[in-house]
Amino acid sequence: MTKDDIPEMARELNGRGEAYALVTVVRAVAPTSAYLGAQAIVLADGTLRGWIGGGCAKSVVISAAQSAIENGEPKLVRISNDRIYPEEDVEHYRMSCASNGSIELFIQPYSARSALCVLGNSPAADEARFLAERLRIRLTDTPQEAPVVLVATQGQGDEEALEAALRSPAKQILMIASRRKAEKLRSVMRMRGIEESQFARLQAPAGPDAGAKTPGEIALVAIVGVLALLRGRCLGPGIAMQVRQEVTQINGQAGSPSEFRTAPATATAEGKFINPVCGMAVSTASPMHVEQYEGVSYYFCCDGCRTTFTKDPAKYAAIHRASMGGIPA
Repeated sequence: MTKDDIPEMARELNGRGEAYALVTVVRAVAPTSAYLGAQAIVLADGTLRGWIGGGCAKSVVISAAQSAIENGEPKLVRISNDRIYPEEDVEHYRMSCASNGSIELFIQPYSARSALCVLGNSPAADEARFLAERLRIRLTDTPQEAPVVLVATQGQGDEEALEAALRSPAKQILMIASRRKAEKLRSVMRMRGIEESQFARLQAPAGPDAGAKTPGEIALVAIVGVLALLRGRCLGPGIAMQVRQEVTQINGQAGSPSEFRTAPATATAEGKFINPVCGMAVSTASPMHVEQYEGVSYYFCCDGCRTTFTKDPAKYAAIHRASMGGIPA
């Protein structure tokens, strides 16, 4: 197998959802048969395809690659007998060849543990896929092939996507939605026969509270939640604050941490209308639906919210008035 064959093999493995690690030589010091840029693929069973040097390095590379596949994390490996101070992010192994050369390799795993399925065709879904690819998180189109599913439908097929995710074997499901909307969807899922125990896998909103507003910011927050789950970690206050700072840098804004909190559901902004059913801010310029009631225009983010409103408009009109500082709901 030549270096040119490696990308095609990687595509085939990705298509089958088969775990592997891509190994790339990033430094080679003679005498060694490895060369800068040489690549190989190591399968989970230890099969090596490609070239990263002779037999002296092969066993080390295979073992290190299998470890990376198991852990789902990339690593940098150095095989050398040179006297080098230990580095925190480098695994150092002795060179067994008499030639006494040195090579360094970057090992990038692609395993089922690092797979993500993003459901939805919304702008936030597109941004989430882009960020996942930049982070080398393997994407799959079906929930059955991923341990983590991100539902980013945002009003376009919410119920169908969430049901598909909950009926899949995914270990964790994140949904870009307000808490109020998520609870409403849980009720719908119960009516569709989803058992109560399945909701333990569902996290909504997706990711920490970071005051995200634009599709890119919303996707960034969601991917932080995805990454934490893939790495087996929880989103603590420190991570939440870090994400707030990332979003602030994207906006080019400055201020105290209190300014980064998500606006309450009753808040309004120019060109925005707070959907009284789910609490989401809907653009008045491009809503999914508009309904008139008692001379007031109500803007909705999805079919479900509009249907709920029309069943009891007086109830949600009262909620709207209360949110605007009127009579209590």
